[in-house]
Amino acid sequence: MKKNLLAFFSFFLCALLFAQKSKSITFNSCDLRGQAVSEKMFSSNKITMLNVWGTFCPPCIREMPDLAALYKNNKDRGVAVIGIPIDISTIDGKVNPLLKKDAEKIIASTGADYLHVVPSAEMFSGFLRNVQAVPATFFVDSDGNIIGKMYLGAKSEADWQKIIDKLLKDIKSE
Repeated sequence: MKKNLLAFFSFFLCALLFAQKSKSITFNSCDLRGQAVSEKMFSSNKITMLNVWGTFCPPCIREMPDLAALYKNNKDRGVAVIGIPIDISTIDGKVNPLLKKDAEKIIASTGADYLHVVPSAEMFSGFLRNVQAVPATFFVDSDGNIIGKMYLGAKSEADWQKIIDKLLKDIKSE
């Protein structure tokens, strides 16, 4: 009985250890202009803000001008902003041309001139699988490791700036 119990707990512990997913983001996709992108783009920034949004989401669209201002005000500090319009492709990575066109119109009308990445099947099965609502925002470091927590809901430019300042301070002190 003790051997069976010990074997069960050993198996359970091993399963837990090996089931842990890396917090590092990896993917291959393209931007809205069709240019190839991958997690390698994170390496040129101290932190990258990943904002998952939907063309159907008024709070997402309302916050986009603030995200554009954040990008402009922080890019010289090593901060990038990347938008991911989650509803323009299916979970198997097939792009809906009408929704892609809607996303492009929204980006133009809001001045959200930062990079927007088309979600690929790899992204849906990876780091996007836990996104249940939009807007959802999280940050990664230059190695693509998720830092901090996922933030749900839209925030003001000032609120995002406080979060960015704290993340930059935390990275600097490491």
